[in-house]
Amino acid sequence: EIIHIKSFLKSFWKLFLAMLCDLSVLSHNLCTVLNVPHDPVALEEHFRDDDEGPVSNQGYMPYLNKFILEKVQGNFDKVEFNRMCWTLCAKKNLSKSPLLISDEDAFKVWVIFNFLSEDKYPLIIVPEEIEYLLKKLTEAMGAGWQQEQFDHYKIALNTSREGLSAWELIDLIGSGQFSKGMDRQTVSMAINEVFNELILDVLKQGYMLKKGHKRKNWTERWFVLKPNIISYYVSEDLKDKKGDIMLDGNCCVEALPDKDGKKCLFLIKCLDKSFEISASDKKKKQEWIQAIQTTVNLLRGGNPPPHKEARQKRKELRQKLLAEQEELERQMKELQTANENKQKELETVRKQLEAAAARAAEEEKKRLQTQVELQDRFSLELEREKMVRQKMEEQVAQKSSELEQYLQRVRELEEMYKQLQEALEDEKQARQDEETVRKLQARLLEEESAKRAELEKWHLQQQQTIQMTEAEKQELENQRLIKERALQVAMQQLEQLELERKEALGQYEEVKKKLETAANNTKSWKDKVAHHEGLIRLIEPGSKNPHLITNWGPAAFTEAELEQRQKSWKGKKATSE
Repeated sequence: EIIHIKSFLKSFWKLFLAMLCDLSVLSHNLCTVLNVPHDPVALEEHFRDDDEGPVSNQGYMPYLNKFILEKVQGNFDKVEFNRMCWTLCAKKNLSKSPLLISDEDAFKVWVIFNFLSEDKYPLIIVPEEIEYLLKKLTEAMGAGWQQEQFDHYKIALNTSREGLSAWELIDLIGSGQFSKGMDRQTVSMAINEVFNELILDVLKQGYMLKKGHKRKNWTERWFVLKPNIISYYVSEDLKDKKGDIMLDGNCCVEALPDKDGKKCLFLIKCLDKSFEISASDKKKKQEWIQAIQTTVNLLRGGNPPPHKEARQKRKELRQKLLAEQEELERQMKELQTANENKQKELETVRKQLEAAAARAAEEEKKRLQTQVELQDRFSLELEREKMVRQKMEEQVAQKSSELEQYLQRVRELEEMYKQLQEALEDEKQARQDEETVRKLQARLLEEESAKRAELEKWHLQQQQTIQMTEAEKQELENQRLIKERALQVAMQQLEQLELERKEALGQYEEVKKKLETAANNTKSWKDKVAHHEGLIRLIEPGSKNPHLITNWGPAAFTEAELEQRQKSWKGKKATSE
């Protein structure tokens, strides 16, 4: 972070020098944003003996490093710091041509550039990171990635420079070259989504229902998952924060069965508290469980967030490829140096042969002159001179043969050098082909992994559905057994009532016979009275209670007997149950 802070300050240093801004105000704002205590007295003491003035590089930069940057602890709001740097440098450097994105989106692209840029000044973003960022934006917009178009752009970029600056990246995204057909709002939403993931470390967010700990009511909240915390708010504008769920390696998350009319439940267990949450559907539930479990696993292993780990791996891969390229260039230089040394050796030998031939020609000339001058006087020396000349000619022939052999070796070395150049070109082409195949394999592996994950998700959903069906089937079977036992008890009670009805019918027949006997006796008595005392109408006492009527006719028992029978039936029913 300190490397990027220094780079930011260098980027807008010339700007505020030209504007002659108040360094005291600037220092105070920097201390406020970086959460460092500000000491204005130290600023005055530092510039007291500065003859060049407080706005000189020699004056303010040592103060900045000593009293501000060395005290930074990393506990400051990086977004606010970036916004302050953006305010100081955007007005001068931002393109005046109309862009597809707003100033706020341009600021977010600028912050993303600072995250993905190389750790050296001046800051640039290499083509590999540009491709990564454009792919993320294209996926967020729901569009297809145009690899061929980017390859053409990458070739044109590599021929002119190593990468892009922040303002060139903003112009590239704002021009809409890689977002054709997308409206301004879609591009803005994609930039905001990538900004949340890469800068704010937002791994997942969305609306869910949360069960309260005191009133046990369910309330809708906007949840935001980060590498070590889950925060929940009233709405997605993040203005009214209601609480946090602190995550560590001891936390766990598990699915819950449906209850209390709520579905898609899962539980987050922490050391001091547990949280019951209801997702909108099964897919959202599984996604949240997977995301939280992945975050807990990263905390247990002490690993950084996925996007930071991926950025580090891409950086290490680029450094590895750069080291291999430098090693290859070093070997090429060594071969070239060796070849140049051989050429120098051959040139030295050729010059020595030419010198020897010149000396031989000079000696031959002197010999001929001596022979002409002394031909008459030294006739005896003639034969000896012939022999000497013959020996010299043999030496010259030998030297010529050696020279031809050296020239042949030179031609062989030149041929070997050409073959070596061709082999190096073939090796370079093979490396490029290998890189293309590796990228294709990586893409196929990613697609296979995505499909495998999707199949596993479907399989898990199918297993959950089967388990729910088995549970419902078991519950229906238990209810059927309960109803069957209740039916058996009711049948027993019905049989018991049938027996009692038959007993009551027998009693009714006996009472009926007694009543007929009594009626016959009364009739005989009436006849006797009428015969002896005349016609007399007997007034028989009637029952004060209303007659009971059953499905067999008038009842042969009273209400008291009926109540007694009801108590008996209830007692038998309670005993059977």
